[in-house]
Order: sequence, then structure tokens, then C-alpha cells
Amino acid sequence: MFLLRFVTILALTCGLSLARAESLVLLTENLPPFNMSVGGNNFARDDNVTGISADILRAVCERAEVDCKLILRFPWQRVYQQTLDDAGYGLFSTARTAEREKLFKWVGPIASNDWVLFAKSDSAIQLGSLEDARRYRIGGYKGDAKTRFLLDKDIEVQTALRDTENVRKLERGQIDLWVTSDQAGRFVARQEGVENLKMVQKLHTADLYLALNLQTSDELVQKLQSALDSLRAEGALKSIEARY
Repeated sequence: MFLLRFVTILALTCGLSLARAESLVLLTENLPPFNMSVGGNNFARDDNVTGISADILRAVCERAEVDCKLILRFPWQRVYQQTLDDAGYGLFSTARTAEREKLFKWVGPIASNDWVLFAKSDSAIQLGSLEDARRYRIGGYKGDAKTRFLLDKDIEVQTALRDTENVRKLERGQIDLWVTSDQAGRFVARQEGVENLKMVQKLHTADLYLALNLQTSDELVQKLQSALDSLRAEGALKSIEARY
């Protein structure tokens, strides 16, 4: 009885409730409409991080009674590496690829993402197969799973630190094709004043997940997964997606 009373006092002294003793820092980047900063900046935290995946994970953490802090930073490789290295960290929205499978523990899917090749709206490029893309200059986001998808097939990709650079390169004729996601690519292009991109090939549909550091307890992973599953069954995820 004394020990229980001591633990309760200690938790309250540290500003924690027993129900919220578990905590996570969830890292992300600008990948609209899934995750983005309110002002379009490359750093944001908590309420200034928005988007489909961000809102879903807020709801998941609330349902699971886990204290989750959301932080958006640039570039992707930085937050990816921090999640690999540091206990108590997670990363979203993350494609669950074979290469990454054993590097993280996973919660999801939280959303789905269509990987595509875009050309300018007036482009005459037509692809009969992905092999035909080898003839063209392709731009992609450095460290991104979609870029890696092409590189793994020995298809050359010019990488950029910001995906907005690929929009400008496409408009200036410095690349012929841009590997991106249908949803996020169109959103980023509109922000750069570019409309009516031409989709020349759909590459893949990827489910997006929350990737957690391997030291995350299985109990915590299951608690988050159960919360996500219950919210999906209630229709809450579709309601969140509809806002965007």
C-alpha cells in the first residue's frame, strides 16, 4: 500500500497522470495532405502540425491514453535517422517497405498513398511500361521510398532536398518526369502555382504507417494498434480524411 501511494505521489509530482505515464515523440515532415505545418514552414510542433495522418495519430494517442508530442522537421533523412537511433520516437507517414520492415515496429495503416510519375500537362510523354521511363530525366525527393523504388530497379533519379525543387525543375524542363505521390504531388505543385500535371504512370499504392523505434514495448505498439483499429471501425478515420 505504501509503495503504491509513493508511486502515485511521484507521478503527480512529475506532472504526469498514471494513465498518461507512457509518452512518445512522433516526428514527421511536410508531406501534404498527410502531414504538414500550418504555415508551410519546415519546423512545427503539436497543434501547428496538421494533415490527415497527424489528425489520425492525435486521435489514436488520445484513445490509447498515450502522451504524444508531434514535431515536424526538415529534412526527412534527419527525422528518419533519429527514429532509428532513439528510444521513445516514432516517424510518420512512413511507407512500410521490405527494406524497412525489420528496422521499426509498425502501427497502421493510417492512410494510403499512390506513387506516380508526373509530366508537365502539355508533355507528349507516354509510357508503355516502367522500362520506358529509363529514356527520360526523372526527379525525386532524396531519401524517399518512391525514389528508392526506382533506384532499386536501376532507374536513375536526380534527387532534391526539397520536393518543391522538382516542381520547378519540371516546369523549367530540367527534368522530364517527377516521381511523387498523386495526392501530395498535386498539393505541392498547387502551392508552387502549377496545375494540371499529367500522370503518365501509376507505380504503386503504398499504405502509410507510424514507424516506431525498435525499443518501443510490444504492449505500447498493441495499445496504439487497437486504438487505431477501433477508430477505423467507428468511421472516425474517414471523417478525418474528409476534412482534407
